[in-house]
Amino acid sequence: MKHSKFCSVVIILLFTSFIGKASNDSIFTFWNIKESNKGKMFLYWGYNRAAYSTSDIKFKGRDFDFELKDVKANDRQTPFNWNEYFHPSNLTIPQTNLKFGYFFSDKYSFSIGVDHMKYVLDNSQIGTITGTITGTIHDGVYNQDQKPLDIGFITYEHTDGLNYLNIEFNRFDGLVKTKKWFHLQSVLGVGAAALMPKTRAILMGRGHHDEFHLAGIGVNIKTGLNLSIGKYFFIQTEGKLGYINMPDIRITEFSDEKASQQFTFAEYTILVGLSVKIK
Repeated sequence: MKHSKFCSVVIILLFTSFIGKASNDSIFTFWNIKESNKGKMFLYWGYNRAAYSTSDIKFKGRDFDFELKDVKANDRQTPFNWNEYFHPSNLTIPQTNLKFGYFFSDKYSFSIGVDHMKYVLDNSQIGTITGTITGTIHDGVYNQDQKPLDIGFITYEHTDGLNYLNIEFNRFDGLVKTKKWFHLQSVLGVGAAALMPKTRAILMGRGHHDEFHLAGIGVNIKTGLNLSIGKYFFIQTEGKLGYINMPDIRITEFSDEKASQQFTFAEYTILVGLSVKIK
């Protein structure tokens, strides 16, 4: 989180320092800027933090059928160090964003990519459980009972990860532009996604199913700022709100044992990218 805040401060300082040096209106332009984005292709990479609403999670298997009510979960961003974030073999360990896109007009673009978030059930909480469990020390018929959700009972996380494979349509509007180097644009967008998590669920000490699986869908809206520096390089920061519905989450080696849940999320990203005009 400190890293993302630092990058945001850098963007603001760069922008304000160049505006402060301007001595007259001929150096920069505000608002109603004629854009020339059409025909640009772009690629960006960055990092995210995410927050999630509470969620009802249903688990159904051969000897269990229960629901946990209003479960709390958090993200899990990797603490910053150069090896974890920039070594080629570790690039997917942090919570990352990768996207490729194209401007089909001066103001509008579409993009495809993946938001690699992580979702971790909070094992310090007391959960409300309804349903039945047989064949374990947790056997019982539960009716809105309180139960500690510690690791002896459940481990549940999408940590490799909560993969939000999305397509987005975006609008860019110029805010400030200098004659040579800097161009600040606002970004508004909408998106839709398929969810392909790699879920680590350990129920009552059992083994888990550790493979990617198409589990559901999501939608989102977003807003942000894009700062172009020179001809090819840009920095972009985004805030995103969305909804995820996963009715088909694999949790064990048996394909008929599943979990399901739905929740809303908020995501903040800091991104760096390259753009090239191809026509």
